[in-house]
Amino acid sequence: MATSFKEILSTAIFTTKYVLDEESPILHVYHFEDGSWQFSGSEEDLGDEEYRLVSLGEILELDGSLDQLGNLEMGFEAVRDSRADKWSIIQSNSC
Repeated sequence: MATSFKEILSTAIFTTKYVLDEESPILHVYHFEDGSWQFSGSEEDLGDEEYRLVSLGEILELDGSLDQLGNLEMGFEAVRDSRADKWSIIQSNSC
């Protein structure tokens, strides 16, 4: 699978049990200053027990539109209101 991400597909990324188990659409993508990635839905105020580690390849299989975010700079996030919407890129306060 070709991808726009610099990371290899086996790279571990953070997501939530809601994305994996309940098919919550991915609406927030964070590229943290340390280089790590987080892909989450609309759920807020999550505890550590609600996060999961999966590979970048697995998350791209769930939502192929995420590939367009491979060049998201560290310290930025991408947000959208629904799976059908375009991504908006903003500098993150939480990174």
